[in-house]
Amino acid sequence: MKWEELPQQQCSIARSLSVVGDRWTLLILSDSFLGVKRFEAFRERLGISRTILSDRLNLLEQEGVIRKQAYQEKPTRYEYRLTSKGRDLYPVILSLLKWGDSYYADEAGAPILVEHQDCGHDFHAELVCSHCKDPVSTRNVKARKRPEHPDFPTVERGPAPQAS
Repeated sequence: MKWEELPQQQCSIARSLSVVGDRWTLLILSDSFLGVKRFEAFRERLGISRTILSDRLNLLEQEGVIRKQAYQEKPTRYEYRLTSKGRDLYPVILSLLKWGDSYYADEAGAPILVEHQDCGHDFHAELVCSHCKDPVSTRNVKARKRPEHPDFPTVERGPAPQAS
């Protein structure tokens, strides 16, 4: 499958990757959750070229993940703010943070700590069942195809990978 074909795939992960599936976009989103809003701040923090940053911000705006809001006129300058669709990516960023901390943190530990403001404790992301609230992992979850619908035929892709 080619990159430009991702948005047409009958796979929610493929469709999502067509929006957030490159390193710069994920880093822009991560910085957005850290409070970065302005073009130059993204550029300086990430060391990203103006062209790539502009392309990624435009895509995120077109997809409704961020919205551009003028904060200055003459010349017009903009801030990039997460929309509710963008804020819904927070669990994804937290999960990547936890994974990175587990496998790539140095001896000093996690470089960024997240604090739950309601209770004042540092925490890590944990995936739980929306029904019973128990933790979920590859060992206690299985995927299945949705029921057939006459207007949406199912595309066969081969067997799903099994958890080990």
